[in-house]
Amino acid sequence: MFETLGFEETSPRLASLYFSLALGLGFGVLAQLTRFCFRRAVIGEDRRQAAGIWALALVVSVLGTQAAVIQGWISFDAHRLLVSDLPLLAIALGGVMFGIGMVLTRGCISRLTVLSGTGNLRALLCLVVFAITAHATLKGVLAPLRSALGSYTVQLGDYATLAALPGGAPLWSALIALPALWLALRSQNSALALLGGAMIGALVPLAWVTTGFVLFDEFDPIAMESLSFTAPMSEGLFYAIASSAVPAGFGPGLIGGVLVGALLIALLRGQFHWQSFENPRQTGRYILGASLMGFGGVLAGGCTLGAGLAGVSTLGLAAPLALGAIALGGILAHRVLREAPNAASFSPAGSPATPAQQPAE
Repeated sequence: MFETLGFEETSPRLASLYFSLALGLGFGVLAQLTRFCFRRAVIGEDRRQAAGIWALALVVSVLGTQAAVIQGWISFDAHRLLVSDLPLLAIALGGVMFGIGMVLTRGCISRLTVLSGTGNLRALLCLVVFAITAHATLKGVLAPLRSALGSYTVQLGDYATLAALPGGAPLWSALIALPALWLALRSQNSALALLGGAMIGALVPLAWVTTGFVLFDEFDPIAMESLSFTAPMSEGLFYAIASSAVPAGFGPGLIGGVLVGALLIALLRGQFHWQSFENPRQTGRYILGASLMGFGGVLAGGCTLGAGLAGVSTLGLAAPLALGAIALGGILAHRVLREAPNAASFSPAGSPATPAQQPAE
């Protein structure tokens, strides 16, 4: 469709950069206003409200994406989340590692990106460590280990997607959306907060359709992408250190837009203030958590957005497995930090772990 829009000086890649900047800006604004975070939805003190916002985002994401598929605008036939050889071990292990990491850093990577725009230096360090680890896992020293773990697969054949199961895409979309909608409506959130969640969810099909249909050019193809932070963070790191050799694309634009959007809202609402680590022990905890998320996110096929919010909208079986493993890892890590006798080694000041006293959110 891109060639019919009349752009003569702009390539699809450059147009996707501009679009991803706007997409990231929107997500940064909305995520800062709603405190959107999967970790909060799983183990946060206000998890009922956080889960309601996240659930409504999922409803809109799934229904909007599948509506675009029915219209014939996009197709996930060749998408990585719908491969017939399911790397089950990598997804399970990576998801659990990511879940543990998001508890140690007190935020999933999307939330940490938003927090970095508000002056949180803990979150900013986590982004750097996450990006380095993810890039090393994709293309560096950790790539052989990733390949080895990914070689243990389960053959799904034509059943790599829920759409191939009895009932097809409409039934399975409804089975995902209806319980999530029920959870959202019972979450005791304000209408404004729920609207914010719905708008975040709408960004997912908007990105799929824009990159997979509006900007599609058979002579200069680009990847169909949506909200995700693992691969874009790796791309952003590579662009930052080699921008003269590598042009910016969707990933760097998305990350940059999120940072700017969160910064703008923080400044306008008086929420910007510098935050740093309290002691070396806390620094070690966050570095460990970011490393686990970087490695685990690549193994699982994405973060809580890439393999979660956006991934589930594809109806691929890999995405809900990854999201479930992330949730499991987060719950287990939370219980260990709360109940284990040596959990004090991960607390800010060496006393029993008290997550509420660590204002990472």
